[in-house]
Order: sequence, then C-alpha cells, then structure tokens
Amino acid sequence: MNTDVQYITDKKGRKKSVILDIDQYERIMEDLSDLATAAERSQEDSIPMEVFLQDLKKDGII
Repeated sequence: MNTDVQYITDKKGRKKSVILDIDQYERIMEDLSDLATAAERSQEDSIPMEVFLQDLKKDGII
C-alpha cells in the first residue's frame, strides 16, 4: 500500500484530514464495499464446494 500520504493539520499541529492519491482512495473504497458485502452475506446459508461445482457443470458454465 502506498504510504505517500499528506495530512492537513490545525494550528496546533494536530492531524485533521488526509490527502490520498486518487487510485489509493478508490482501492480503499472498493475494499470497504467488498467488506460490507461480505458482512451482509455472512449469515446466508452456504453449500459445499462439490455441490456448487456440480451446479456449474449442470448449467454448462464449466
């Protein structure tokens, strides 16, 4: 991860904001979206991998 970060500070030197490279910001936002999706789906029922693969083969996907 790029650690080339700039901070905006107040008069006492306390960090108040951060400036990120736009690509880094977009990667962070995508990661947050992925984490939110995973959290939303964490209670969904799951199926064994073998069943999943059989369904894909049956549907002609693999």
